[in-house]
Amino acid sequence: MARLAGKVAFITGVARGQGRAHAVRLASEGADIVGVDLAEELPGVPYDSATADDLAETVALVEAQGRKAILRQGDVRDLDGLKSLAQEAVTQLGGLDVVVANAGICIPATWDEATPQMFKDTMDINVTGVWNTVMATAPHLVTRGGGSVILISSSAGKKMQPFMVHYTTSKHAVTGMTRAFAAELGAHSIRVNSVHPGAVMSPMGSGNMRERIAETAASNPLLASMNSSMLQKWAAEPDEIANAVAFLASDESSFMTAEHVTIDGGAQYF
Repeated sequence: MARLAGKVAFITGVARGQGRAHAVRLASEGADIVGVDLAEELPGVPYDSATADDLAETVALVEAQGRKAILRQGDVRDLDGLKSLAQEAVTQLGGLDVVVANAGICIPATWDEATPQMFKDTMDINVTGVWNTVMATAPHLVTRGGGSVILISSSAGKKMQPFMVHYTTSKHAVTGMTRAFAAELGAHSIRVNSVHPGAVMSPMGSGNMRERIAETAASNPLLASMNSSMLQKWAAEPDEIANAVAFLASDESSFMTAEHVTIDGGAQYF
């Protein structure tokens, strides 16, 4: 039997990349998928933003697994919108069991290039957006009698990412949020864990992203080699991150909470 048969998973940033990989993987394990993605231009990022067509493609991929897909354009900064979608999911699908707070942005910039707007946008999406996601969905997990919440942080949330003070700050906040929610939601048999990817082969590397990383690295070459993989490839595939998400969503991790699972080829120790 599929590990998530009869379950319903709520995923943010679902249109492409890691979010899409999580949706398809959880669907392949038997879960129906509810999701949200801005699917339009993100603020200040150097990579190509997701589109409505990307979101529609994820719907098709989930349905190809034989599962239901309720995916909407929306903003994780909009708590009321997330609450509305969560309620729609409960009404149509019967409840929620798994939450994956995946949406986030990444803007490379040296400390003295960063602007107040850049810091605000990063914190609003990467931190407040994650908090909003949990606040909108956790009451339904309480009603269900338990569940699994998975917050997508980063290796930058355990070590640090040079030339991204704002991003590192946001991802450390997600790490702390994992522990804090785990402590209180444990009373309702809800597990809360975080996943910490390093480099991932996703559309976040499109546009001018790699050029921007190279430009910031040139400002201090001593830091440029940080977070290098110990293995024979420098980045994970989105499916490799989804493997860990599927494990944390399933009963195989039933006694794991407040844990921080890193998938970075050992880069956090390099």
